[in-house]
Amino acid sequence: MDTRGGATSHQDADRGTAVELVYRPTAADFEEALRARAHRSPAGRVQVLMAPVAGVVAVSVFSVLRDAPLPVWIVSLVLTVSVTCWGTLRGLRTMARRMFSMVEPYGQCRTVADDRGAATAGERASFSMEWTVVREYLETPGLFVLLAGDRAAGVALLPKRGAQDPADVDRLRVILDRNVKRL
Repeated sequence: MDTRGGATSHQDADRGTAVELVYRPTAADFEEALRARAHRSPAGRVQVLMAPVAGVVAVSVFSVLRDAPLPVWIVSLVLTVSVTCWGTLRGLRTMARRMFSMVEPYGQCRTVADDRGAATAGERASFSMEWTVVREYLETPGLFVLLAGDRAAGVALLPKRGAQDPADVDRLRVILDRNVKRL
């Protein structure tokens, strides 16, 4: 509510309103968030590419030092890239399950977001954060993913399915755009 008097713009009218989301976190939410982070953030891309690049370098150096025939080198490279990519994807899935296991005890969650930050209350625990701790955010079809740092542990999610009204998703996007850098 604007107490300054005079006419208010539509954006000023939205400024004081909070958005409420009610949802139960799932492991799929965390997997979607980590995959989006891997595709769209520099830190995520480095994390995903580290194993395949290291594997290619190791196979190349070993093949050159051992004077391996070209067909052996190519097959080794293909196998190494395949295995490291598969391992990286499995690692993201494992990380998502571990992150979910930390919030699963929260049960049903209620998150209220406004211009100060977001506060989440679950059945057994609660936490709050100011937007200053969130470095940037990205949006997926089902989530808003808040990134607090370069590590995966600095990931928080706000599932869009928790919105009480479809307009709440748009209002939350406006709040995030006002307070956090979008990726």
